[in-house]
Amino acid sequence: MSTELSKQELHYVAMNIVGKDLEKRGFEFIAIESKLGKQPQYVCIDKTNQRYFVIVKMIQLPNNPNNFDIIKMEAFKVHAHKHNAKILYAGVGLGNPDGEHLPIIKDQEYLLQYDGIQHIEMNLN
Repeated sequence: MSTELSKQELHYVAMNIVGKDLEKRGFEFIAIESKLGKQPQYVCIDKTNQRYFVIVKMIQLPNNPNNFDIIKMEAFKVHAHKHNAKILYAGVGLGNPDGEHLPIIKDQEYLLQYDGIQHIEMNLN
């Protein structure tokens, strides 16, 4: 019997994809928050000790995973600024290859759209 992945499980899939990308880029993890709806998901530093807050967002395809909520991001910029952190956004699109309105099934193939990490400008609007 096939089991549909929950929203939390889909979020874990997205976090694993982004976490591997961050490791490949040489980031060191300070903290990880895997609960759905909590931000940032990763707090990292680079080789110069610059702190980064990484927001991971799983988006159901065919919606565009590279789009983010501008209003929420403005509020998050204030939080990042207080902690001398820069913001990275990683949208991960997941979908069922048999149809865009079908759920993603555990242990079956899925569509993936991951275009990498976006650096978010820290200027407050």
